[in-house]
Amino acid sequence: MKTLLFGLLGLIASIYLVESLTCNRCTVGLVGYCASQSKETCTGNNTSCYTGKAVFPSISNFKGFNTQGCLATADCNATSSGTVLGARYEVSYACCSTDNCNPIQLNAASSTYVSTTMALAAALLTSIWAGGVF
Repeated sequence: MKTLLFGLLGLIASIYLVESLTCNRCTVGLVGYCASQSKETCTGNNTSCYTGKAVFPSISNFKGFNTQGCLATADCNATSSGTVLGARYEVSYACCSTDNCNPIQLNAASSTYVSTTMALAAALLTSIWAGGVF
């Protein structure tokens, strides 16, 4: 009976350990378009799928930057803010806990958003380089 109990316990533990959450991963997302997508198996403390979004509230038509993947549950549903080069930004993380529950948008950006974003990115890089950061 003791051997059967330990065997059953071992089987349950191995099934539990084999089950892993799979999330959509987007390392570089801009204005709703994911430039680099893949699947990610969560490991360690990263037990939730997330979609993170960074926006600049002062730029009304800018959809922002996004990233997706696995995240520790303690970091989920959090928001933070700050400033970069005098511009205020807000970052938020939304989480879910089922396989591939963070869908990737493949081409939600219109050409207007892309061209505006590229112009903003060029201006930001020019400002950084002119300031002697690089």
